[in-house]
Amino acid sequence: MTIGGHLEELYGLPAFTFPGPGETPRELPGPDAVAWRVTGDTYNVYERWTEAFARFCSAVDTTRVRALVVGAWEDACEKSSGDVVEALVAARDRLPGLRSLFLGDMQFEEAEISWITQSDVTPLLSAFPALEEFGVRGGQGLEFPALRHDGLRKLVVETGGLPVGVVRGVAASELPALEHLDLWLGTSWYGADSEAADLEPILSGVRLPRLRYLALRNSEIQDEIAAAVASAPVVARLEVLDLSMGTLGDDGATALLGGQPLTHLKKLDLHHNYLSEPLRQRVRETLEAAGVEVDLDPDDADQDEDDDGTVHRYVSVGE
Repeated sequence: MTIGGHLEELYGLPAFTFPGPGETPRELPGPDAVAWRVTGDTYNVYERWTEAFARFCSAVDTTRVRALVVGAWEDACEKSSGDVVEALVAARDRLPGLRSLFLGDMQFEEAEISWITQSDVTPLLSAFPALEEFGVRGGQGLEFPALRHDGLRKLVVETGGLPVGVVRGVAASELPALEHLDLWLGTSWYGADSEAADLEPILSGVRLPRLRYLALRNSEIQDEIAAAVASAPVVARLEVLDLSMGTLGDDGATALLGGQPLTHLKKLDLHHNYLSEPLRQRVRETLEAAGVEVDLDPDDADQDEDDDGTVHRYVSVGE
């Protein structure tokens, strides 16, 4: 599966695309009424992203903007987000009310998720200490050295392959206000090279005292992650555990059922899985009776087998 559309909302606000150059002028919404999507062109570039952002800053009272979505920039499959990051950091004083930022809202016709070229995104967090939500799409070139941010409540990293350096950087960061963490770990075909052990600082929960929603998903090592989660201290304080979109099979589900109780959860999301029907039934019987919402939809999970009997399972979002 690929990313087929753009974000429809951010920070509880509907997404609104700032008009491109030459588009018919129309009345713009209130600066704080929408999540502004500012985009350039990936191919056939008529306007660079930095130019679109400059027009946006001239047309909108940016002091009232609360949510900002960064769309395509020119040659995004080859050119990194570095210029975008630099432009946003330079505009930090013009965006005092910014509370939510998403970097790389591109669908597959603009750039496949694993083709999007990112950069070090932590200068954005340093420049906006009041930011409450941050999301980024694309793992190629992505860097996230460890940092401290006292205001961030939600962090989302969507990739088809997340580099181990980013996993370790997130895991080593001090994020005392973080309530929602969502990592798409991906596949080695597209750059994923972490192991379940790299998640240990996250699973210990020491640096994440307020974490309530944990998603470690879209992974080709989903069984190993499930086994690590089964005894992880952080699970006891979670409301939502999401291990969906990956290659979860009977081994991972068995480890979850044999680990610490999960009956305190509000939701366990395992959609896009490779569980046998008996294991699916065991999970349902164990958790739904306790009032846990369980998503076991196999979704578009598919596997194939080589002539030698080797079975290949696929994550939900790779390319």
